[in-house]
Amino acid sequence: MWERIKNKEKISSIEFGSLQNSSHCNAYCIGLTYHKWRQNKAPIIKTHTLLLIQHTSNIVSEWMFFNGLIRVFDPFDLIPDTMWRHGMFVTHFMAHLGITNLWGGWSIIGGTIMNSCIWSYKGMVEAHIVFLGLCFLEAIWHWVYWDLEIYYDEHTGKSSLDLPKIFGIHLFLAGVACYGFGAFHVTRLYDPRIWVSGPCGLTGRVQPVNHAWGVEGFDPFVLRGIVSHHIAARTLSILVGPLVVVVFFAGFVVVFFAAFVIARTMWYSSKTTSIELFSPIRYQWDQGYFQQEIYRRVGVGQAKSKS
Repeated sequence: MWERIKNKEKISSIEFGSLQNSSHCNAYCIGLTYHKWRQNKAPIIKTHTLLLIQHTSNIVSEWMFFNGLIRVFDPFDLIPDTMWRHGMFVTHFMAHLGITNLWGGWSIIGGTIMNSCIWSYKGMVEAHIVFLGLCFLEAIWHWVYWDLEIYYDEHTGKSSLDLPKIFGIHLFLAGVACYGFGAFHVTRLYDPRIWVSGPCGLTGRVQPVNHAWGVEGFDPFVLRGIVSHHIAARTLSILVGPLVVVVFFAGFVVVFFAAFVIARTMWYSSKTTSIELFSPIRYQWDQGYFQQEIYRRVGVGQAKSKS
């Protein structure tokens, strides 16, 4: 029967039913699919490229766009609702990255804002919907122009995917973005800065942060380590370019250490989880952290003969 199928001969419905119940059916279907893929790689390349790009745009851009739009724009209320009623939504992360203003002159830190430019809630929402459209156009471009040199082996001339080269290109671009965040975004060489707060969440504000290249840069309660980490983690990846193995292992060492520290400090809080934006953590409630601080301040006041 397999020879008849291979020779594209017709088979009856009964024979096809017995074929479906066969234990070799899945293996043969996989082999037949691979055989067709070997004959023509264009649909596979097109499909995978489209899925990768569109899934990236859907996960990142659409999620941010719709969440930000719902929580910022309300035609029946010109003043946005407070972000603390929305739980763990996108406005918290936007504020953590230094976006605290609205085009209407409103700000979560008070005062009147005259010119917030693109670094505002609505500005970021519109920027992400534009990015979503660019990703969609990129997917269309890759669907049409799938026959690129990068999809061919330069030695044999046959169609093949050089995955290390493709992966290296994307790592290089990610390294540029990571370096730009640490060198320009956080330090205010190119506006918006990041959210800085005190241990009790009473002094939250947006301000620039300088780098720390010493041992203090590894302290999760020192914001300057964020700048140093982003610059150091991706400087090497930018220098080596598409050498994917070097980039991967160099980035893995630095990023894994940072991820391990952040994951551990989520229980004990850190400078990346501000109380004003992400609420108190369980450890602070269990240990009576705020109650102890109240007693301490009252004791200091009584020692100074304050009422």
